[in-house]
Amino acid sequence: MSAPVVDVWGPVAPGARSTLPPAPEPHDEWALAGGMAWVYYSPLNRRQLVRPVILSDGFSSGSSDLDQLWHGLEENGDFRFISELHATGRDVIILGYTDRTASITANAETAVECIRRAVAERVGRAKLVVGGFSMGGLVTRYALAKMEQDPTLPDHETSIHLSYDSPHHGAWFPISLQAFTHYATDKWGDAPTLGPVLRQFSGLLNSTAAKQMARWHIEKVGETPAPAPERAEFLKELDALGGWPRSVRKIGVANGVGTGKGNGVKPGVVAVRCDGETLHDTWLATQAQGAQEVARLQKTGEDAVSVRTNGLPEIDGAPGGLFVMPSPVGDTGSFGLAGLLMTLLGNTVDPDVITTSCFIPSISAVAAGEIGDPKALYRAIGPDHSALDAFLCAGRNEGHTTMTEELGAWIVNEIASAD
Repeated sequence: MSAPVVDVWGPVAPGARSTLPPAPEPHDEWALAGGMAWVYYSPLNRRQLVRPVILSDGFSSGSSDLDQLWHGLEENGDFRFISELHATGRDVIILGYTDRTASITANAETAVECIRRAVAERVGRAKLVVGGFSMGGLVTRYALAKMEQDPTLPDHETSIHLSYDSPHHGAWFPISLQAFTHYATDKWGDAPTLGPVLRQFSGLLNSTAAKQMARWHIEKVGETPAPAPERAEFLKELDALGGWPRSVRKIGVANGVGTGKGNGVKPGVVAVRCDGETLHDTWLATQAQGAQEVARLQKTGEDAVSVRTNGLPEIDGAPGGLFVMPSPVGDTGSFGLAGLLMTLLGNTVDPDVITTSCFIPSISAVAAGEIGDPKALYRAIGPDHSALDAFLCAGRNEGHTTMTEELGAWIVNEIASAD
């Protein structure tokens, strides 16, 4: 199974994991404050940095994994993105972070340092291309905007900012999934085997980066879904910088369609349900509009807890990039991951689980509308809707940050045609 560029659940997800081969030895490595950059020169440039393209990692647990990033970019079975960039004379710099759950603004400082290093080591005067995958598109967007507005920072000397399925207008973590994760952690977070996994998973959803990205968030069961204060503060800081870098061409792609056609997940239906040793009649539902019970959570022998929402759109089935988790036994997605946790807690999960759901709506990935607007969420995306100068939506709703020839070749052509 092909791995995405950014493995969202990363090492916190239990169960079997795909073993990835090691990435080729980079030509150079840059130790950065808060991260690392791996440099792969184009064969056309004789081991010199001539035309740098910086590609930033995104949101996941822990530190960036070069093997994961290389596999998603280059050995994905569909499109060799790095090789194609090399063929145009571009040198590829893969930017990773020590903590991918840290704030977007903190990791943007690492991105700024990487950009400055690339400008300093570049031979000639070719402009940079800077961007990233998933949250990496936001990190680099913020970094470039800051470099334009902060008089103490040098010119970023960048001509293109690219984003690949980035949550420009927010990401969607199902409220029922958030609630179940926090509930299970409260009840079994001290268990010797599964406890550490639950605590990590709950911590991932409550991390600063997740709070900044999530359009709706709950820190614990019983809270009303709303943008976290960390998101409000990040958007305020981004707005103070002008929202976007202004001296670059902004391009982006979505792993979802732009036609408005959803992914087939029906609203308001049970996605996963279990019963057994530790949980009784516990279930999570897909998101529907209006007042809705999205989850029933009950530890065996205790009273049931009802999780409710109101005013949210039918977003699980919206067009956009889907949750993915590469594994030899298949993609557990979002609700599928909850089902796996239920099983590990000693319960029997009902068959026909709706495993996955929308993670980055297409209108968020191409900055074309508010994902809280039910009509905008499912409308066809026109050129005038987007804040980007150019964008492409996928021909189908596919896994978040899946590298495809359709999207990868379009980006390479956009970069090459800028000469």
